[in-house]
Amino acid sequence: MKAKTIYVCESCGYQSPKWMGKCPNCNEWNTFTDSVAAKTSSAQTQKTKVRPTLARLADVQSEKSQRLLTGIGEFDRVMGGGMVRDSVTILTSPPGGGKSTLSLMVACALAKMGNRILYATGEESDSQIKHRADRILHDISENIWILADTSMDSVLQAIDEIDADLIILDSIQTFALSEFFPARAGNPTQTMECASALVQCAKNKERQRAVLMIGQMNKNDEIAGLRALEHLVDTVLLLEGEGADELRGLLATKNRFGSTGEMGFFAMTEHGLQSIDNPSAYFITKRSKNEQVSGSAIAVLREGSRPVVVEIESLVSQSFTPYPSRISETMKKDTLHTLLSILEQRGGIQLYDKNVVVKTTGGLFLKEQAANLAVLMSIISSVKNRPIPPDWAFIADVGLTGELKRVPAMESRIRELDRMGYRKIFTARGVEKHLELQNAEILPCRLLQDVMAKWNQGYGI
Repeated sequence: MKAKTIYVCESCGYQSPKWMGKCPNCNEWNTFTDSVAAKTSSAQTQKTKVRPTLARLADVQSEKSQRLLTGIGEFDRVMGGGMVRDSVTILTSPPGGGKSTLSLMVACALAKMGNRILYATGEESDSQIKHRADRILHDISENIWILADTSMDSVLQAIDEIDADLIILDSIQTFALSEFFPARAGNPTQTMECASALVQCAKNKERQRAVLMIGQMNKNDEIAGLRALEHLVDTVLLLEGEGADELRGLLATKNRFGSTGEMGFFAMTEHGLQSIDNPSAYFITKRSKNEQVSGSAIAVLREGSRPVVVEIESLVSQSFTPYPSRISETMKKDTLHTLLSILEQRGGIQLYDKNVVVKTTGGLFLKEQAANLAVLMSIISSVKNRPIPPDWAFIADVGLTGELKRVPAMESRIRELDRMGYRKIFTARGVEKHLELQNAEILPCRLLQDVMAKWNQGYGI
């Protein structure tokens, strides 16, 4: 067997026999790293090649995948009901986002149920892992083994030695196989080969195992390495949230065993990540009837398959510059400009000399048009300095004509508001009235002016 050095672009996987400063395929600079390509003779290739088993699809026996429930509500929800026993999951987040903390919590939860866990780390020492475990775990199970090494060969040996049910790697970019020496750890070839070895280990029909890999994030907020790494695994999890923020969002961008786009919420505390099982209550500011404030309106967003009640806050102030500010970190600026134009033309609210700031409690991003009516009503409330009753909610998109538009999943949104005790729900016309609600009353409207008129008439004030 002969080996030669090739250069691989970390961004797109383009291969070159020599190093280049700029990749001709993706036009990225300084992304080439050295790798080792192994050559085998054609005779040896023919000798080692094994023909796969051919079978009719109708004759293939389908097996129900067994799931490992961790008891961490939001994690199990995002995974589709727990980790599948023969699955490979990769978890990534910005530095300090809580990847290692969440992985250690999952390891502890499954270890208490009798599963044998191997936690392999190439970034930290075993004493550092123990220090974190003492801080966030009440008691440490005897079923957790720690391996502080960067050799994937040692990891594979340890898996067989303890017969692990779950393998956690922190992180996949720090491990290397001796077979591909001298390619260093983090090299695209090493990362892909280490991941492939774990996939084969997890999906062994004689002994199935679950694998949770932590992936480093690059400057583009993507998993470091080749894009093929995401195609190789079964589930890709993104843990959103900065190091200084309390709120963390766990998003499944790929899931072969559950819903893609499912979102779970956690609060980062000194004792680790705490699952937020009722996010609708978490994202609402609790106020008494005597503490009503202007500039606040209630909407319902869909995070995955779950409706979440959110509070939208707006602040409108006089501008003393020729160009008033339009600020929002929780929605696209173009969307905000469009809504302000609708409000001026269809609602008769002049904002040409006003600064407008929009945000949501908890920092949730308004990626759905279902929140547009609530955004407009919060701005109107701030302009008029008049509070909206705290038990009112708004679910509708607003067209350029000022007409209210229906949005998807209306029934689940309305039922969530009814569960939370809201009394009046403003929606577009055509919403089903056959819903049996305990607290809420649906108020369908055709135009934005109709909603403003009902508010001015003193509904519930």
